Amino acid sequence: MKPTRFLRQSRRILHVLDHSLPVASGYSYRSQSIFHVQRELGLEPVVLTSPKHGNKRNQNEERSGIPHYRTGDAGGRLPFAREVRLMFRLAMRIVQVVKQERIDLIHAHSPLLNGLPALLAGKRLHVPVVYEVRTFWEDAAVSHGTFAERSYRYRISRALETIVLRRAHAVVALCEGVRAEIVARGIDPRKISVIPNGVDAKWLEPRRRANEMGARIGVRTGPVFGYIGSFSHYEGLPFLVQAAPEFLRHFPESTLLLVGSGRDDSELKEAAAQAKSNIVLTGRIPQDQVRDLYTLLDVLVLPRRRMRLTELVTPLKPLEAMATNTAILASDVGGHAEIVQDGHTGLLFKTESVDSLVDQAIRLIEDVPLRQRLVANARQWVKAERTWNHIVDGYRHVYRIARENRH
Repeated sequence: MKPTRFLRQSRRILHVLDHSLPVASGYSYRSQSIFHVQRELGLEPVVLTSPKHGNKRNQNEERSGIPHYRTGDAGGRLPFAREVRLMFRLAMRIVQVVKQERIDLIHAHSPLLNGLPALLAGKRLHVPVVYEVRTFWEDAAVSHGTFAERSYRYRISRALETIVLRRAHAVVALCEGVRAEIVARGIDPRKISVIPNGVDAKWLEPRRRANEMGARIGVRTGPVFGYIGSFSHYEGLPFLVQAAPEFLRHFPESTLLLVGSGRDDSELKEAAAQAKSNIVLTGRIPQDQVRDLYTLLDVLVLPRRRMRLTELVTPLKPLEAMATNTAILASDVGGHAEIVQDGHTGLLFKTESVDSLVDQAIRLIEDVPLRQRLVANARQWVKAERTWNHIVDGYRHVYRIARENRH
């Protein structure tokens, strides 16, 4: 490839991912939105997933007209040795796909297990590399119980992540909290861009209440509080279930609806059984039904616990709620406070405080003019700032920075 090619423009973009659809996650849905809008903007995205996607061998497929390359299982069980094998295999696969697809720029999405192989391949082929940080691998590992904060594995992971950030030609941060952490590591702020989460503009279109779905899953006629997403430990859902009877009893025929699954499944089911309130757990629901779920909710409750991950990283679900005229009640961790402006686009409560959660939940239902004002303000903000068409256009600037820094 000739270096002058990159100076003109980067049209063919290789996105290197941990996993993608059909593996369902917030990570996958953000990725899919990026690909589709980039294609509408005239770019040509190509997708490559790491061995963690779950394929036994290298494979190719096409999804919605976008080439998807899969990397086969790297094998290995020992910590670090397993990760080294994975990165080596992925680096070789990146080289292969870059050559085959005549890629102009490599866009690696966190974790660093994708970033390091992308840098190795980019250096070998003289291709600029963008590294996108959605969360920090070491903090995610702590939240999952993989290893302890400040352990030697944590420190090594953090050091490697910082190396990737320094050597990438441009860096994307999911939110301002992540950006601040990257700058604190000594990374040049001029090469960092914030590309936040967003929603499809179609979510702003009005939709009738899904009454049949509500009846089928056990939603009552009173106010409906709900949570939609993964049942990860850091989401604080056991706390929500324990506190729920305190606010549900104030409203006849009210419901707490919990949609999803994950690590806290068994604990939540046990807590819900003991609560003696109308708490409904549906398990996972197909993504194409999630939009209808929001029509059933009066309030989306986000009870995240306070830890490094939740202080730095913003979730996607508040944006979906804002687009669908659903009021938001969230704990006051940093990731929520960056999106939800207390008293303007939603309400915040003191993290893991039952009294604060109950007071704010009751206030949201009883003060109808307040709830209507919060919902209207939130919808207006999302429409103006957080649709994917508006957000994804920012990658043009990111890619321009990467090209300039490459040369």
